[in-house]
Amino acid sequence: MKTRITLIIAALFLATNFGFAQQDEECMLNLTLMNDFVKSKKYDEAFEPWMKVRNKCPKFNLSIYKYGEKILDHKIENSSGAEKVGFIEDYMVLLDKGAEHFSSKYSAGEVAEQKALLKYENQKDLGLTDMQIYEAFDMVYKQYPKDFTNTKGLYVYFTKTVDLFKAGKFELQKVFDKYDDVNELLENLNEGYTKSLNKLIEKEEAGTTLSKKEGKYKDYYQAKLEANDKIAGSLDTYLGQLANCENLIPLYQKDFPTYKNDAVWLKRAVSRMYNKECTDDPLYIDLVKAYDATAPSADTKYFVATILYKEGKNKEGDSYIKQAYDLETDAFKKSRLAKKIANGFKKRGSYGAARQYYREVLKLNPSDGTPHLQIAAMYAKSANSCGDTNFNKRAVFWYAAQEALKAGRVDPSLKKAANQAAASYNANAPTTAEIFTEGNAGSTISIGCWIGGSVKVPNL
Repeated sequence: MKTRITLIIAALFLATNFGFAQQDEECMLNLTLMNDFVKSKKYDEAFEPWMKVRNKCPKFNLSIYKYGEKILDHKIENSSGAEKVGFIEDYMVLLDKGAEHFSSKYSAGEVAEQKALLKYENQKDLGLTDMQIYEAFDMVYKQYPKDFTNTKGLYVYFTKTVDLFKAGKFELQKVFDKYDDVNELLENLNEGYTKSLNKLIEKEEAGTTLSKKEGKYKDYYQAKLEANDKIAGSLDTYLGQLANCENLIPLYQKDFPTYKNDAVWLKRAVSRMYNKECTDDPLYIDLVKAYDATAPSADTKYFVATILYKEGKNKEGDSYIKQAYDLETDAFKKSRLAKKIANGFKKRGSYGAARQYYREVLKLNPSDGTPHLQIAAMYAKSANSCGDTNFNKRAVFWYAAQEALKAGRVDPSLKKAANQAAASYNANAPTTAEIFTEGNAGSTISIGCWIGGSVKVPNL
């Protein structure tokens, strides 16, 4: 038995690279018992040996804290009243002790974030107010913004701000500021995940098979990006009608004289006015001009272009769009800008220019499959204008379907949408009977107009 215990503990210590600071046989025994019970999900049985090793040898092994979290999660879920509160409070203590003894695995910011989440998830049991929950997350944001990565925590941080506004505790501007704060955190996280994901995708495209570890990281980055996109959409939904033109315009009119030289405030005001389609108001033009004068950048040139387009000055607008794109040097931000520019050209019906910028997105951010869907949609919409016969016009739908399917290959989260789009386009393409009548199975059809390219007629 002693030999078995020694071997197991030795393996644990070697795996976590921690020495035997307190080589105590009793602690080794209890750590082994705890480990076996937790692995078998017998958390109640694990509690006693865990408490013994935790109290006697707090520096013994990282698993005291990592497995301790699992044990306390179970206890909290299966208790109530004062007993439950006791377990919650002990969880807080455990996190603090984890940071004290294993700071590389329990950073101060991560501990603060976990505590805030613990308070939110048990708000009623702990008798905490919305303000106290908000303040817990606000402390994480202000002191440890780089560690504020939990999507649920970011969502709660913003929704509590809205709830407190509705309760008369905050001004409306506070809601908008917090919306921007949270979205900027999400964008920063997405930038990091995207860059890491793109490296793996580029490696695959170069013909190198990813290792098992790299494959797991790829799945992780894709899952995090998908989760963050959902959270971003949820923030917009929760904000609801608070961010409409009726609220935004008088608020920004009141604050503009105070912040007319504040680049951050101007950027946020202009972006929100633009995104909420409040661009018809003269205030939008004043905000854009002030923003461009205060901090000229790719961002400001883009917004100047939106004004010129609205005034019908498309040529001048295109010039500013090019300036905006050329000024941006960060690859991730440039890809986002390229997508905005492409969407604008697509909306205007300038499909050739739109495709050019969508392809720039694909170069800059190969993990983003949405440009393929947008390009496919433009192909399908142009089918009637890009062929000399009815058959050749409808053959464009095959080309559109091929483009749509690329989206699912690039981004697994788009696979369903890509397959649905492709099926829809193929349904509008020539039928088997029409191919037989035409007698051109296996031949290649050149596609004219702005699309160019060619498509092969399926074999019968």
